[in-house]
Amino acid sequence: MQGQNGRGTDMPPAVSVRLEVIKRRSDFLKAARAQRRGMPGFLLQARRRASDEPDPSAIRVGFTCSRKVGNAVTRNRAKRRLRALAREILPQLGRPGWDYVLVGRPGATVTRDFAAMREDLIRALRRIHESPQ
Repeated sequence: MQGQNGRGTDMPPAVSVRLEVIKRRSDFLKAARAQRRGMPGFLLQARRRASDEPDPSAIRVGFTCSRKVGNAVTRNRAKRRLRALAREILPQLGRPGWDYVLVGRPGATVTRDFAAMREDLIRALRRIHESPQ
């Protein structure tokens, strides 16, 4: 069923929000200690950044896949799929001042239907933002 925006869901229209990529290990570790939502295709880790951290208005996102996901080709494919999900969903449902890390799962991240992964990410974000921090 097509939504109002032609994307298949009733998400708000695309907003031009630039996602910043998390690159520092310390930022990944902070996200790992925060909220987690396990989904069939990936694990989502999310945290609200402290007010004293840089750029409180940006949405930051990181991606990681361990060797358990597969060889280098498989890990890169999994990360490409996770990046595509983040570019599509986080500008609408992500919140400024938050860090999100998408962690690939062995087998599932590469083989799961992309539409199902999209719905998983939407559901995970809603659950994270509904729960008390």
